[in-house]
Amino acid sequence: MALASEKPLPNTPAPRWLLKPVPEGAAELAMDTGMPPLIATLLMQRGVTTPDMIRDFLVPKLASLSDPCRLPEMSLAVERILRAVDEKQRVALYGDYDVDGVTSMALMHLTLKAYGLDTHLFLPSRMEEGYGLSLDGFARLFEEFGKPDLLIALDCGTTSINELAWLREQGVDCVIVDHHELSPFGRPPCAALVNPKLGHDYHYFCTAGLVFKVAHALLKTRRVESFDLKEALDLVALGTVADLVPLVDENRLLVRRGLEALAETQRIGLRALKQSAGVDGFIQTHHVGFRLGPRLNAAGRLDTAATALQLLLAEDPEIANEYAALLESHNRDRQAVELEVFNEAERMVLEMGSLDEVPAIVLGSRNWHPGVVGIVASRISRIVHRPTILFSFDENGMGKGSGRSIPGFSLVEAIDYCREHIERGGGHAMAAGFSVLEDKLDIFRKRFCEAARNVLGPDAPAPVLEFDAEVRLRDLSLDFLEYYRLLEPFGQRNPEPVFLCRGVTPRLPGRWMKEKHLRVMLTQDGASMEARWFNAPAGNLPKPPWDLAMRLQRNTWRGEEQWQLTLEAVKSSGGE
Repeated sequence: MALASEKPLPNTPAPRWLLKPVPEGAAELAMDTGMPPLIATLLMQRGVTTPDMIRDFLVPKLASLSDPCRLPEMSLAVERILRAVDEKQRVALYGDYDVDGVTSMALMHLTLKAYGLDTHLFLPSRMEEGYGLSLDGFARLFEEFGKPDLLIALDCGTTSINELAWLREQGVDCVIVDHHELSPFGRPPCAALVNPKLGHDYHYFCTAGLVFKVAHALLKTRRVESFDLKEALDLVALGTVADLVPLVDENRLLVRRGLEALAETQRIGLRALKQSAGVDGFIQTHHVGFRLGPRLNAAGRLDTAATALQLLLAEDPEIANEYAALLESHNRDRQAVELEVFNEAERMVLEMGSLDEVPAIVLGSRNWHPGVVGIVASRISRIVHRPTILFSFDENGMGKGSGRSIPGFSLVEAIDYCREHIERGGGHAMAAGFSVLEDKLDIFRKRFCEAARNVLGPDAPAPVLEFDAEVRLRDLSLDFLEYYRLLEPFGQRNPEPVFLCRGVTPRLPGRWMKEKHLRVMLTQDGASMEARWFNAPAGNLPKPPWDLAMRLQRNTWRGEEQWQLTLEAVKSSGGE
């Protein structure tokens, strides 16, 4: 089901076009290395400024991975896990219901299985138990499995101080592997907290990446000849890309190699998922972000993520295909629910009139499913260019909310600012979760908007379409493309470049797909290249020649690699 296009609402300004300056020294770096000047510009914009840094960035190697024991409390975690192995203790894995959570659980389960330790896999129900460690979740876990000797909390637990104090009273040890922000009330009572926020420089890891480091530390301490950790990089790439963490340093290396592993994966469940999602050939981050990730997320958004986890661990092709089909059905249901929530939220924003004096958006309804409010908040935030929180209220008036922010405004700091008006909250600067009572929504909205105004200023934040570089079509040579592919994978902190190209002549009328997407050949100075323009304004195209905001993307067609342009925005040349 196609969702509404993310065009500016009538009461929001169009983005201002802004071209980044060419970094000083880019021409000299290009001469010293022999690379195209445009590549040198893109690298310097990413802080890659010397030949040695360029080599490590363009051709990263797994041998360069740091010692996993540099992470906080890693040695404590390894010691406690290996004691469970030696004593054949009862171990439960307690995870989160998103892609990072289920890939982390799958990888930890497979790692401990290699040590001969079978684990009980527990995923909370979004509707009944909510995110993270909870007493309700513990009750169901104990009922299903009995009391474990060791509980390993994955992608949750860092702020669960009261829950872990109760667990310790029951005589259950806990190892936490998590990347969320620390609680202002201190460290939770556990045997080990592997979280880079405790003081490690590498704050960019998601939990899948941290579990990879835990597995690496275990194998360095006690080798298992039959277990090749490199074969788990497909899971790491899935969790890392889907969790929208920065693709820098080791994350970028793990995802680069992980996407290669995902393209060739022998994991039966992932092969079934790829087939269901129509993903074939080489895999890029957008395949994970827009095809594989949403399907794995779909079940957990509406209820429990058990289907996604069972798919990742499936060993029978027939069963894997059944799980993949079920996730496909869940994804269609999720899209329908999401569209309903988006349409109602969009109406609420339109009813607000001018947003000039509205620094942030806070909306709530009893009609909304809590599993999709985060997705819709993200879409609304992109459209209106403001921090946005959407709440789903239950019949008792408890609201579960999810927020998305814009650069320059931290939701974590906003949580502290609004602490007296919320029941609980946590997350990251750009994405966070909140719980608020319905009768406190108005005062929370006022306080949250006050926080946004204090940080962003009194004027409405203006959206900006920022260009990495200006290009001519003839600049996109085969030599350039060979280097350009090495800039991948693109994602957070290594964004896909947006190029400005002026004075381009389109060969109209072009070819329309589904009556709203335009394929058109572009020509400039004798060079030509095909482009796609999604949601093009049929019947209202700008007068040629065009100035373009565009991305350069590669795909495969019948086994052959092809390059084409994707148009982000178009205006008549010389126009404002």
